[in-house]
Amino acid sequence: MKKPIYKRIVLKLSGEALEGARGFGIDPKTISSIAQQIKDVRGLGVDIVCIIGGGNFFRGVEGEKNGIDRATADYIGMLATVMNGLVMSDALEKIGVQTRVQSALEIKALCEPYIRRRAMRHLEKGRVVIFAAGTGNPYFTTDTAAALRAVEMDAEVILKATKVDGVYDKDPMKHKDAKKFSSLSYLNVIRKQLRVMDTTATSLCMENQLPIVVFNLNQPGNIRRVVMGEKIGTLVS
Repeated sequence: MKKPIYKRIVLKLSGEALEGARGFGIDPKTISSIAQQIKDVRGLGVDIVCIIGGGNFFRGVEGEKNGIDRATADYIGMLATVMNGLVMSDALEKIGVQTRVQSALEIKALCEPYIRRRAMRHLEKGRVVIFAAGTGNPYFTTDTAAALRAVEMDAEVILKATKVDGVYDKDPMKHKDAKKFSSLSYLNVIRKQLRVMDTTATSLCMENQLPIVVFNLNQPGNIRRVVMGEKIGTLVS
């Protein structure tokens, strides 16, 4: 029987991935579908760390444009990721997957504080660990948090789940002649300013030789396909 090519992954979900067709907030059917995919991959014996953005509720950059102090806006965005983390935890627990939510901001009533060794122990026990509140610092995105936690957790890859099936030279939603890349180097991503992850996150992955796979989350089973080594999406390495 074919085995997974990765033993420990970081799954990076955008907040928008949770909103489905609603355009805002949480779509229960979408959450359930993602949770089922995570359960399926966990059943293969793969350790899973999950990091979710907060854009379905609030974006720090947008808040700043509307007159909110940037640092304050970023903290509000971190709270949005905590809400998403709790929703995902609830969806997974309901289908029998043990989880722990760890927050970079201390919220004792809802989450554990982020403690690396404790998180590692949860993974060893087969739990899915969900990291919330980004890095806990303003001016850093959840992409950077995903890269940082991936390195700290000794993950082998970051799986960046998006609405499109890889990385293109321009927005495929707006341009029919957009060209898809099957693979890219970190430097090309930075030089061409491709919207894979922000520059800080990409640089951190490059320094630690951590590959990134960008793929379409909307097709059920794609997380499993990536983990099993199928050539889908775009590989950044």
